[in-house]
Amino acid sequence: MTKQPAHIVVAGGGYVGLYTAHRLQRRLRRELKRGDVRITVISPEPYMTYQPFLPEAAAGSISPRHVVVPLRRVLSRCRFLPGEITSVDPAARTVSVRTVAAEETGGEPLRVDYDELVLAPGSISRTLPVPGLAEYGIGFKTVEEAIGLRNHVLEQLDIASSTRDSAVRDAALTFVFVGGGYAGVEALAELEDMGRYACRYYHNIRPEEQKWILVEATDRILPEVGERMGAYALRELRARNIDVRLGTRLESCENRTAVLSDGSRHPARTLVWTAGVKPSPVLASCGVPLDDRGRVRCTAALRVEGTEHMWSAGDAAAVPDLASDIPGALCAPNAQHAVRQARRLADNIVASLHGKPLGDYRHRYAGSVASLGLHKGVARVYGRRLKGYPAWLVHRVYHLSRVPTANRKARVLAEWTLAGLFKREIVSLGSLEHPRAEFELAAGTGRHPEGS
Repeated sequence: MTKQPAHIVVAGGGYVGLYTAHRLQRRLRRELKRGDVRITVISPEPYMTYQPFLPEAAAGSISPRHVVVPLRRVLSRCRFLPGEITSVDPAARTVSVRTVAAEETGGEPLRVDYDELVLAPGSISRTLPVPGLAEYGIGFKTVEEAIGLRNHVLEQLDIASSTRDSAVRDAALTFVFVGGGYAGVEALAELEDMGRYACRYYHNIRPEEQKWILVEATDRILPEVGERMGAYALRELRARNIDVRLGTRLESCENRTAVLSDGSRHPARTLVWTAGVKPSPVLASCGVPLDDRGRVRCTAALRVEGTEHMWSAGDAAAVPDLASDIPGALCAPNAQHAVRQARRLADNIVASLHGKPLGDYRHRYAGSVASLGLHKGVARVYGRRLKGYPAWLVHRVYHLSRVPTANRKARVLAEWTLAGLFKREIVSLGSLEHPRAEFELAAGTGRHPEGS
């Protein structure tokens, strides 16, 4: 009887999914060539988004297509299955997948058998029941959201420059960002840079007319870079006339008016929500133990607690932090941990297949870097604090070294070089979000036809 090849299924195409599959196909290249092992990667998108580059993509410093890494090209020895997992049966070792074809035809989910399963569906934006948020809020987690936000900001400048209504103009020039972590601060800083630069091409808009507001519920921003560097970042933002409100919450944004917990009201046509993430809700139907935050409980070896042949890491996993002095501490849900955990996870799967002992995930803190716009930043690297241009340069070098594949590194570096030689692009391509609108108008429908 012919022995069936071991089937490794990687559910998720984010940091953990890509880096795990990439390391597996390299470590198991002989087994893959002999047909002893198969690797299947399941993801609803055919690419991985390198999220640290989203602020620069939104500001026009990097092309959107260079922020994403194509899974089919990078994972050439793996089978890619476009779809989204809906449930897992650990006893039968099967995964239910809602494929793209099933969504189009209304067919049944596909059942995929596995010998080893990497559960890495990642996270989604963590929202709160704020009135008006679903109608007017803009997220900042995907490349589509980043480019949509760029187009939106430039369109607000167009609206402000073409109206005599002072209320409409003021609302168009008011930009509210909720969340003072990496995503919120970097997105606001890059877009404020872009908005200020764009004003030179609008004869009736002065940069100081724009109102940029950052709302943070705690008493500090950028906690990842430390209290001292966070205080420096706060001073830098306020020196640029950015209104940073600490200890403040968004209570409502109905009718395009941001109502804050300090009692202030800000009519604004732009509200960006970057107040954290939460694990993918699909984990609840995967038959795995979850902690109180909805993350998969894992051992230090990145195995799912009490479940054989299942592994997890990244935003979706509660992994013990063995490097911490605090009892019961867990690894923070950030890219630095996700990439390192993915390597250990892949090595442990290889060790498991070969009957060798597993290794625990233990990290050494390298530091944190954050951009505050062009040529500005803060960093804490191996205990050293940097600010201004040196920190910004470290930010770029670090992320250039971390983005996957030499192809992407070369393209990003080329774009940075060209951006330094030529003027910034400030063209809005908002019509790309509705590519059929003009044809529908010409055809006389004025609406999306059935099935479009």
